[in-house]
Amino acid sequence: MAATEIIDSYHVQGIRVFEYLFAVPLNYNAPTNGETLKVFARRVVPVEEADETDPDKCKRPYIVYLQGGPGYECEPPLSKSGRTKELLDRGYQVLYLDQRGTGYSAPISFGTLKWKGSDEERAEYLSLFRADSIVHDCEQIRLALLKDATEKKWSLLGQSFGGFCAVTYLSFYPNSLKDVLITGGIPPLVNNPDRVYDALYKRVIKRNKCYYEKFPKDIQKVRNIVSYLATHQVLLPNGGILTVERFQQLGLDFGRHQGMDTVHQLVSKTAFDLDVFGEITYSTRTRLASAQGFDSNILYACIHEAIYCQGEPSNWSAERLRSQYGQFFDWQVISAQTDPNMPIFFTGEMIYRSMFDDYAELRDLKGAAEILAKKDDWPNLYDIPVINKTTARVSAVSYFHDIYVDLDLSVEAASQINGCRQWVTSEFLHNGLTVNPSRVLGELFRLLENDVD
Repeated sequence: MAATEIIDSYHVQGIRVFEYLFAVPLNYNAPTNGETLKVFARRVVPVEEADETDPDKCKRPYIVYLQGGPGYECEPPLSKSGRTKELLDRGYQVLYLDQRGTGYSAPISFGTLKWKGSDEERAEYLSLFRADSIVHDCEQIRLALLKDATEKKWSLLGQSFGGFCAVTYLSFYPNSLKDVLITGGIPPLVNNPDRVYDALYKRVIKRNKCYYEKFPKDIQKVRNIVSYLATHQVLLPNGGILTVERFQQLGLDFGRHQGMDTVHQLVSKTAFDLDVFGEITYSTRTRLASAQGFDSNILYACIHEAIYCQGEPSNWSAERLRSQYGQFFDWQVISAQTDPNMPIFFTGEMIYRSMFDDYAELRDLKGAAEILAKKDDWPNLYDIPVINKTTARVSAVSYFHDIYVDLDLSVEAASQINGCRQWVTSEFLHNGLTVNPSRVLGELFRLLENDVD
């Protein structure tokens, strides 16, 4: 059971927040070796039900929010609004977890990895931050927080990668869960990422076509920008390099509401700089660097492909499959084409070797990334016979135009989860929970309660 420490308590706009640290084993394959890390979480209750002298006085059932990622911290709740309000109004107290390696939970950056002297040591450490370890942490925390509760089960709300973690939780600890809600995150039940990226490249191609239909003048703007990047070294403020391939990675935003508009503004400003000044200005280079979060989230870059691995290596899956799709040719190929209207496509949620040269914070992790890409003994993340029989109530939303989690693979996986009710919609993109939490959660709870037409 995790050692528990309350480190702070405060009131913000209708809610009381209790902040916890939980000491958990670093490596659950060797939990008795004494190595631990501290996982941080915020517990949220309505202010009128909070008792600072007795935090356990609130007897509401728990729902744990698992953030998307991997590697992104959980945003702090700042008021009784949005997702928090919806969950509190339905009678829950909410536990917002910084998954290990993020936020205040032993956060990973190159600076925090410096004490790991070799590539092998860094790779071994990074391998301990997947969904399996996150779920083991959650179970330790459940045992600590619910040890005196009448109801020993709790519920989950998993967004994106948080949904992957939720299905792992269903596999590992099926008797610990009452209800599970998943938003844009039913994981493909695969052993390596190849099927995933084969599907996602096709979805990214469709989003590129939508982008250029919306902003047709960007075809020439992007070609001009890429032509410049192919012939000039453009340094970013932190020492990174804006290469053609890195510029194409702006397409990661295409899967979010208003993401295309964000990319268009960056394209327009970059093209303007080249037209007027003949170079990309410092201000624009700063904006471009800020739009790409891999320097501040090295965990995402290092283990993203590994989140799909069970007993098999990823072997740079996205990079291998990219060559099968001509829309993502490099500039040398595209510039040889005689059609000046041929668009250059942006990529999506893919990780490439070149990123460990182009992003300043990733360079010293190139060796560790190579080791992780070749690792072939990843533990299992899912137990199909167990989720076939789960008694937890499960509802999920999957998005028709999702470029991060393939719809077809999600539908296939949902069919393996006993009783899972799935809502497939084109009403939202991947961040629907943020855009309209009332609509999304309302539908999921309706499905959960079997109130279906």
